[in-house]
Amino acid sequence: MNICHLTSVHQSMDTRILIKECQSLAKAGHSVTYIVPNAETRMEHGVQIVGVEAKEEKPLNRMRKTTAAVFQKAIEVDADVYHFHDPELMPIGLKLKKRGKAVIYDVHEDLPQQIMSKQWIPGKLRKGISFGSEKVERFASKRFDAIVTATPHINERFKKYNENSITIHNYPLLNELMKDVVVDKPAKDAFSVVYLGGIYLLRGIKEMIRSVEKVNETTPAEFILGGSFAPPSLHDDVKTMSGWKHVDFRGYLDRAAVKNTLAEADAGLVLLHPEPRFIVSLPIKMFEYMSAGIPVIASNFPLWKEIVETNNCGICVDPLNIDDVSNAMIWLKENPEKAKEMGENGRRAVEQYYNWDKESERLVALYEKIVK
Repeated sequence: MNICHLTSVHQSMDTRILIKECQSLAKAGHSVTYIVPNAETRMEHGVQIVGVEAKEEKPLNRMRKTTAAVFQKAIEVDADVYHFHDPELMPIGLKLKKRGKAVIYDVHEDLPQQIMSKQWIPGKLRKGISFGSEKVERFASKRFDAIVTATPHINERFKKYNENSITIHNYPLLNELMKDVVVDKPAKDAFSVVYLGGIYLLRGIKEMIRSVEKVNETTPAEFILGGSFAPPSLHDDVKTMSGWKHVDFRGYLDRAAVKNTLAEADAGLVLLHPEPRFIVSLPIKMFEYMSAGIPVIASNFPLWKEIVETNNCGICVDPLNIDDVSNAMIWLKENPEKAKEMGENGRRAVEQYYNWDKESERLVALYEKIVK
């Protein structure tokens, strides 16, 4: 098959799109193109990356200009199957359907719930826009050949619109982040916690900094932080916090750097706020921490607690309670053998259940079903 993945928002090295989905399809023998904004046109992991210019930063302007550029390039590729990853590309998906193409909509997040948290949308307008977005998704999804969702919760809604709707979990690649040789970490004074990913207020950046600061009142601790701030002004804001002196900020990290950084850490943080869309999400970073063999300190959402406590791979806490979070860090530091056991349990759970290998097989099978 000639397959084309489309995005107007994500980066060229996006883990779910390029490293997992596109690369898996290329390994299965298909010709795969990935159209992405502001990227160098090149071959990467057996995938042809095609960049389109996207200068607009304001969301509404991007939706209009960048999506038009993505559509033009998509037509030039002339693929058999188009697989798009952003809600704003739904109109393009419908246009491609009119041209007789097979189209897949990849739903990463619950859009109606996500809109309710968008700070750039005036609060009075969010409910109406959220309701309207659900109607648009319902209309468009009925006309696409398949829907891929990142979580079972999202899939419940789309199954009502399109019976060919499946969940492809965003689990880690089986061996990508595991240490090549498992060895005991050298003794050190400071307890290291890590957060890698998009850095937002709602993902707990201030609570993480305050918690590490509180730990330092009794015992040395450091916070390794990797990723990009959104908005960029948030970086200037958190640097004024007194706890910033305990932060080792490393900026955006490629996959090799992610592996090396996780190998340094004693525990991984995933402290998303109790927003409706987060409570039912399955955050990739939690599974990546598990894959790297470090215990997790995670928000105490029921779905997350079931995973963490069933596998005994970390501690669940109230993400808004600084004492709760800092006490979890201190407990892990004071109980190194238990912490090591939790890390090993997490790695074992990824090897057995939470890895990309099975998801890849289901993705390839979906494409074969569509073409038949």
